[in-house]
Amino acid sequence: MSMDLLNIARTGVLASQSQLAVTSNNITNANTQGYHRQVAEQSSLESQRLGNSFYGAGTYITDVKRIYNEYAARELRIGQTALSQAQTTQTKMSELDQLFSQIGKAVPQSLNDLFAGLNSLADLPDDMGIRGSLLGNADQIAKALNQMQSQLDGQMKQTNDQISAVTDRINEISTELGHINQELMKSQGADMQLLDKQDALIQELSEYAQVNVIPLESGAKSIMLGGAVMLVSGEVSMQMGATTGDPYAGELRITTTAGDQTLVVDPSKVGGSLGALFQFRDETLIPAQLEMGQLALGIADSFNQAQSQGFDLNGQVGSDLFLDINDPAMSVGRAGAYENNTGNAALRVNIDDVNALSGGSYELTFTAPATYELKNIDTGTVTPLTLNGSQLTGGDGFSINIDSGAMASGDRFEIRPTSGAAAGIKVVMTDPKGIAAAAPKITQDAANSGNTQVKLVSIDDRSAANFPLTGSELTFEIDTAANTFEVFDSAGNSLGGPVAFTPPSISAYGFTFEVDSSASATDRFTFDLSFAEGDNTNAVAMAKLAETKLMNSGGSTLADVYEGTKLQVGGKAKAAEVAFGSAEAVYSQAYTRVQSESGVNLDEEAANLMRFQQSYQASARIMTTATEIFDTLFSSVR
Repeated sequence: MSMDLLNIARTGVLASQSQLAVTSNNITNANTQGYHRQVAEQSSLESQRLGNSFYGAGTYITDVKRIYNEYAARELRIGQTALSQAQTTQTKMSELDQLFSQIGKAVPQSLNDLFAGLNSLADLPDDMGIRGSLLGNADQIAKALNQMQSQLDGQMKQTNDQISAVTDRINEISTELGHINQELMKSQGADMQLLDKQDALIQELSEYAQVNVIPLESGAKSIMLGGAVMLVSGEVSMQMGATTGDPYAGELRITTTAGDQTLVVDPSKVGGSLGALFQFRDETLIPAQLEMGQLALGIADSFNQAQSQGFDLNGQVGSDLFLDINDPAMSVGRAGAYENNTGNAALRVNIDDVNALSGGSYELTFTAPATYELKNIDTGTVTPLTLNGSQLTGGDGFSINIDSGAMASGDRFEIRPTSGAAAGIKVVMTDPKGIAAAAPKITQDAANSGNTQVKLVSIDDRSAANFPLTGSELTFEIDTAANTFEVFDSAGNSLGGPVAFTPPSISAYGFTFEVDSSASATDRFTFDLSFAEGDNTNAVAMAKLAETKLMNSGGSTLADVYEGTKLQVGGKAKAAEVAFGSAEAVYSQAYTRVQSESGVNLDEEAANLMRFQQSYQASARIMTTATEIFDTLFSSVR
């Protein structure tokens, strides 16, 4: 019986020693990220029969278990993904909001200065100092837009760098998880340290993308990203990559590679910080760039048009103040061809009506033999286009020219009519005398059809006979059906005609003008091309552009375009802040639940430490007692 007593004591000491070891390990790893609390499960040894009675034989540790709740862990991963996505969105939107609020404030300020300069010019139209200052104001707004575009380009580069960094880290995690799975297969998932490391990596992975975990019988775990991309399959690790965009190379795409197969991943299904970066880029940053381009086109076109309607200090028709809106420098990136196109068409987008532009993107598709469709990416509206020669017409304020090559059936192109304008805008006028403050007087006859418009192109010779001046105006009667015109003096006498002309230009009596007709008609226009240096008519008209709704089909002023973009960005930034707060609360709840089950409670572990220490001491005391009994027995038989 004494031998049994010693053995019972020994099992008690060993069991308590194991409990103390597990408890100590829990305490020392209380601050270890990803550590899951361990518990030693203790059971009684089978009893022994002596005579008619059964006696206990001691205790032993049946297992050391890792406290892990798959449901709680999954809930935490989902919370982590949502939190990371919200946090990344909030950070990026905050950066963009600050960009528009701080650096971007130069745009509306410069635009206000330009209109203030025009008001000053209207007071003193022949003052060279004011004219020089006005050119400086125009240069300031151009440079403010250039700077804003440069900052937005910087945001694009930073976002692409972050996408590349995240995909690199995902690849590192994928490789590590593959190695861990390989080791876990050897132990059938019994190595708790590896399991903790595996879960920590999966938890980190859930920051970058939505994670689906598939437990395997071997103890390993397969990992899917976004519910569609297999990242880890057993011990096999797949690789993700960031590759050039399509059709715009500077807008990165993500791919997944397994063996020799590479597939493009839909970023809208990825989630996490990676999905947030793509969402920010595609839904906020690119539209903001295009809207800045829309503003640049509006400023350049409206002032160039106004210049063409006036006289400069030399008495000539005003020339462009800003670079022409269809200059190659103002149209970079307007058309992008998808890489899987089989045709070789080279496209050029021409802006025809800035007022009709929306600042959005379109997808052009061609279906043989002659179907061209333009889909508004924002609204989904599909518009059929008409091919006239090599030009596709019917777009919202723009036409598309096929400069070379040909489309094949199924070819697709992305069309961004306002792209590149904010980066390319600049002042091309160098002489302050070129500002057209004065204006000609061109009057339509009250009985005109309204189908014909005229535009003064140039003053060729003010000394020409019958050049139209105040008191000696000329009236042109234009027949657009026969392409002829007849001229009458101020007394109504014909000066000869009808005379044939080749549309759209008519040159006569020292000046040239263009005729634009939408239907056949006979209309009359009276010209008075007198010029005086003190004339401020056109300067006043240009100053009124500040309040004229020139943009978005007559719905916005120039300033409204910038303010609208700024308000959209600010609204999204505020919404992102609210979403981040909500996601943080959900994550905190999930984290608290996991910690309550799997985390180390130091108070509880301290109590366990004392309890198992006492148990160890008690078992050791039993061994001492058993030894004393043996000594007594041996002494009695000597």
